[in-house]
Amino acid sequence: MSIERARAWLTDRGVDPGRILEFSVSSATVELAAKALNCAPERIAKSLALRLIGSAGDGVLLVVAAGDARLDNAKYKARFGCKPKMLGHEEAAAEIGHAVGGVCPFGVNPGVEVWLDESLRRFETVFPAAGSSNSAIELTLPELEALSCAKGWVDVCRLPEVN
Repeated sequence: MSIERARAWLTDRGVDPGRILEFSVSSATVELAAKALNCAPERIAKSLALRLIGSAGDGVLLVVAAGDARLDNAKYKARFGCKPKMLGHEEAAAEIGHAVGGVCPFGVNPGVEVWLDESLRRFETVFPAAGSSNSAIELTLPELEALSCAKGWVDVCRLPEVN
């Protein structure tokens, strides 16, 4: 089970497993997670599972972004050298190690690159999933960066326009 994989990953890195929050309701989407946590949707750190193709190489990566951010195709292509292609439901579990709804940057399959999007920098703490469709963990940005073994920070998303 994916939450056990994420829990083991975090515990092996000194995180108290009691910090992982499990809900009696689904947290599989940004909106559901925000409701379960009683927080603003933008503080949900969503993990976007993407396939690298073409000259960018072959493989998969995760971009962890703020809940209100949307992938910007032009920025993504400029950074990674290909158009973004989201993994399908069946592909995500096999290629990332976590199923859609619980995809998180902890305990991913070998070779999966994790990148953190600049949209997260607005917050002191964020809530990524913890490997299941009803879990999350509150982390500071330095904790998220270290625990996800992020390759670095990227600017590949855009925030909603404020009226």
